[in-house]
Amino acid sequence: MSLLVGHSEHSSSSHTVATPSVLPIEQPRTAVIGGGKISEQHLRALRAIEGVQLTGICDLSPALAQFTAERFGVAAWYTDYRAMLETGDVDVVHVLTPPATHNRIVRDCLENGHHVIVEKPIALSNAGFRDLWEVAASKGLRLVENHNYRFNEPVQKLESAVAAGAIGAVEEVEARMVLNIREGGRYADENLPHPSHQLPAGVIHEFISHLTYLLLHFLPEDKRDHMDCVRAAWRNHGGGGLFKYDDLDARLMAGAVHGRIRFSCRQWPDSLAITVRGTDGMGSAELFHPSVSLVKRRAGGQHLTPLVNSLANAAMLTRSGFGSVWGKIRNRTPYEGLNRYLRLTYNAFQSGGEPIVGFMDMDRTTGLIDELLAPENQI
Repeated sequence: MSLLVGHSEHSSSSHTVATPSVLPIEQPRTAVIGGGKISEQHLRALRAIEGVQLTGICDLSPALAQFTAERFGVAAWYTDYRAMLETGDVDVVHVLTPPATHNRIVRDCLENGHHVIVEKPIALSNAGFRDLWEVAASKGLRLVENHNYRFNEPVQKLESAVAAGAIGAVEEVEARMVLNIREGGRYADENLPHPSHQLPAGVIHEFISHLTYLLLHFLPEDKRDHMDCVRAAWRNHGGGGLFKYDDLDARLMAGAVHGRIRFSCRQWPDSLAITVRGTDGMGSAELFHPSVSLVKRRAGGQHLTPLVNSLANAAMLTRSGFGSVWGKIRNRTPYEGLNRYLRLTYNAFQSGGEPIVGFMDMDRTTGLIDELLAPENQI
């Protein structure tokens, strides 16, 4: 990946991408490390995939490990993940622990011969990711980062519209998250600081991968490996010593195509949105309040186009509103894309094919995060 500012250069094309060939695993034996909130989402999705056998769950808390095993029908529970790996009853491991632990645990899993699916961020730097990839490749194993929001229904619909040329050639992509990390919750406790405060970007580092891979996914393919300019404004508007940053406004340029990554905890309501502007229109997907809107050239000429767009988007938002209510009744959450992502990933495990999230996706994402954090790119 090359995101050039000054004289820095970092190129994916110069890196030999060793993509291992693997044998199909028709009945994957799957274990999970980490029994927190996200593990519920993974385990619920895994139970719905035909052929997957849940053979182990590990957490430092014996009570949580046992409870989770009983709740989701996992065959055994552990408090030491190394003991679980050595049982010989595991093909795939989901690493769902805090980001700072990923390098050590993922490496141990790979060294023990297990494929790995890991929560974002896969590593705290691009170099860290590449080191892990080399271990996986040398062992003939899969290593996959969770890019679940790429597979949420609104994003998939927007992707289809953009691919069909509904908004013309892409000229600008914005990925935006609003999340009140300062008011209550697990990040705001002064007496028991959350481990993520120690990450390179503080708490925002937990979410920056989502914004980065979404933005890169909607950039034109020939613009994803080279940025002419990266400028990132990291701020702590709320002050105090607990939060490293609570705000990010980053601007990127790849040729004539603009990009923006925005994180704020000072707005309302909470939101995760991707907006794509093109030569013939614009489209936006909202994930926390699922909806898609399109503004494009319509039949009827320039004078009637705004009216037709308004009517079309009103109907779309109405359907989305009813769908959102129905989704809540059915306990459908913003993690709905995780189900699709894991199903596609396990289809690859079971067929021996390439995972839906590959080397380039992870390399570009971690590389761009490096550039956002590089001192020379900060303003």
